[in-house]
Amino acid sequence: MGLLDTILGRSKPVRPDLDQLFGLPAAAITLQAGAGYAPTGVGSVCFASVEGGAFARIQDDVRQLLDAGAGRGGVPVEFSRDAYGYTWLLVRRPADDTASLVNDLHAVNTLLQEGGFGPQLLCSLVDFREAAGDRALALVYLYKRGTFYPFAPIPGTSERRDNALELQIKSLLADDLRIEEDLGRWFPVWGAPGLGAPS
Repeated sequence: MGLLDTILGRSKPVRPDLDQLFGLPAAAITLQAGAGYAPTGVGSVCFASVEGGAFARIQDDVRQLLDAGAGRGGVPVEFSRDAYGYTWLLVRRPADDTASLVNDLHAVNTLLQEGGFGPQLLCSLVDFREAAGDRALALVYLYKRGTFYPFAPIPGTSERRDNALELQIKSLLADDLRIEEDLGRWFPVWGAPGLGAPS
């Protein structure tokens, strides 16, 4: 970074570090013990839409990759597009196997990055659910920042989130994950597929 960048307050973007995802299994234990949120076994990757043959190739490559890693039965993978035009890839694993879920998400991100789709990658989510209630929570990994933040939609409301809970989770996981310090980058992920699915 040059002197002019320093004076103008510009900084170089953080190089994506997909290995940060491997901190999620430990964070899941902390989250369950400290806040009563258990993993659901659902995770997703969000990326900007890719059209035509390239999209079909991504779907085939991801399915082959996850099927090969899972052995005989394969891993259920679903693709969908949200109302904003983003593509979501949803992966399901047993709720008590966060490590395998993270391995799948890491593999998908790596495959997309190595396939030249890194600029389209936006975020990855791992979903949690309150053990004694119906509240959902996601830990969101920002691909371009290499950081995480919690997203806690309020059930039964239209696009409202529990900011107090999100800040509580931020403090709780400070030793487990690289938390995004700029709260302005804690973007809502309304309608993320699988968020709040029962475990």
